[in-house]
Amino acid sequence: MKLEIKPFSLVAIFFVLISSLALPGPAYALDITGISPAAVPGGVVSTVTITGSGFESDVVVTLSGYSNPLVITSWSTTQLTVLVPADVPAGVYTITASSLLSPPADSFSSLTVLAAPPPTNTPIPTATPQPTATPGPFGRPQLAVKSYRTSVGEIRYGQDFNLIVRMENAGQYRAYNAQAVFTSADLVPLKTGGVAVIGDVDSGVSFDVGQAMRPGAPLFGKTNVIVEMTVTYYDEKATQYTEKFVLTVPVVAANYVPANTPTPTGVTRSQLVITAYQTDVQPLQPGVQFTLGLTIQNMGNANAKGVTMIVGGGSAGAGGSSGTPQPGGVSGGSGEFTNFAPVGSSNIQSLGDIPPGGTFRAEQKLIVNVSTNPGAYPLKITLSYTDARNNVINDEQVITLLVYQLPVVEVSFYQPVFSLTAGMPNPLPLQISNLGKKSAVLGSMKISASNGMVENSTTLVGNIEPGGFFTFDSTVTPDMPGALELTVTIEYTDDFNQPRTIVKTLTLDVLEMPMEPTPDPNMPGGGEYPLPGGEETFWQKAWRFLLGLFGLDSGTPQQQPIQPPSEEPLPAPGGGFKGG
Repeated sequence: MKLEIKPFSLVAIFFVLISSLALPGPAYALDITGISPAAVPGGVVSTVTITGSGFESDVVVTLSGYSNPLVITSWSTTQLTVLVPADVPAGVYTITASSLLSPPADSFSSLTVLAAPPPTNTPIPTATPQPTATPGPFGRPQLAVKSYRTSVGEIRYGQDFNLIVRMENAGQYRAYNAQAVFTSADLVPLKTGGVAVIGDVDSGVSFDVGQAMRPGAPLFGKTNVIVEMTVTYYDEKATQYTEKFVLTVPVVAANYVPANTPTPTGVTRSQLVITAYQTDVQPLQPGVQFTLGLTIQNMGNANAKGVTMIVGGGSAGAGGSSGTPQPGGVSGGSGEFTNFAPVGSSNIQSLGDIPPGGTFRAEQKLIVNVSTNPGAYPLKITLSYTDARNNVINDEQVITLLVYQLPVVEVSFYQPVFSLTAGMPNPLPLQISNLGKKSAVLGSMKISASNGMVENSTTLVGNIEPGGFFTFDSTVTPDMPGALELTVTIEYTDDFNQPRTIVKTLTLDVLEMPMEPTPDPNMPGGGEYPLPGGEETFWQKAWRFLLGLFGLDSGTPQQQPIQPPSEEPLPAPGGGFKGG
């Protein structure tokens, strides 16, 4: 089937298109088409529903004769729900809906408030108890902010807007005579003077509070402005409550004015910095000589000429206002040398020139004063040089050196110890002597052997006065003959509460255990004591015969028993403090 379009139809379609382009669209209009109910009773808070069109977010509903707007509890573009206060006297009023949007628009309608009925003298039954308003003993009204917005989104200077705050009575009781006060350092309230009367709000009811405002000054450089809203209300016992809310209103980016960025100017200067330092002796103790090594780097972008290092602090001849050096030489004798003093050379050294980014290695021999107590001591170092304009620059810096005073002890025997016997217990009469000039507080001591077993090998030493000693008796059983190394380890804490150990080694000789002869049961006497000679000869018998003729002893020689070696009892192990 072929679709045919007649010429008349084409003309009609063209006319409709031209008419739709020529006619303007519907303009914005705020209009009230109905109000329900048209009459409300007096003496109580009444809810009125307004229907119509064009109800934007900045709409304000007022009642003739009252300057404060009515509280809007529900809002949409076609329907509003407002609260009529209970203190409105009987009469006929004009209810007005207004908008701040451009162009401004108003719409009117009539509302009748009936006279409040006279109070009746009907007695209240006392038999029925009144229900409590809250399940808890500490109930109260509580007005809180749920959300807030502006009618224009982000504000700008010279533009009026409406700030709408959605609130709710989150408490358990009704709030009476509530009102909100809006203040801001950047915004000016319009129409109401910054005071919005809310009225009475039942528990759990949400409502909107609106305030028309205008920026009072340009908002250049600001991303948002602050609005403080203070809400006051009462409970049924006339107790006043005050809530303060801080609202943040965003500002459009068009108000931002970038600050002028200063153009950097080139600065030419030299700057000497000590980037590292160390000592060749660790740790530093009173009376110790050491070499202090310093790494100096030019962190600037200009040459440092004629660098002079002054250990302990000082200065070189200061330049005048014109940059010309003034006479005066180098002053380094007024530095601090109480704890560290130069040795072998003075505290002033000439380092020459250091280019930009260059480094220089400098050394200074120092000695720690014998009267220096343990601690951390700062040492001032001055680097004096001439810059590109011949100005004398003195860069003063400080480094820190740590001084310790470690205990000086000796580990020995308090009585001679000769060669030990392998496989047998041998006494170890140990002694720790304090050779230092101050008391030494030592911790635990442990004794170990390289090839043997040590009994009673651990003890706690404690405090030893200068020149005093601590004794401790132990026992060692060597495994084999030869050299036996005893390792004595003493633990303690230094002046900076760091754990340290003292390790001493003692070397002793170990002999092989003596072997006793094994008895032969086939020999006379069971072989326990062998004869001094062998079998008696003929001449020995003849000699005994001649001795008998002269009346002398001619008996057979008797064998003398061999006495076994005597053993002295070993000393009992133990320890104690001796001397001091």
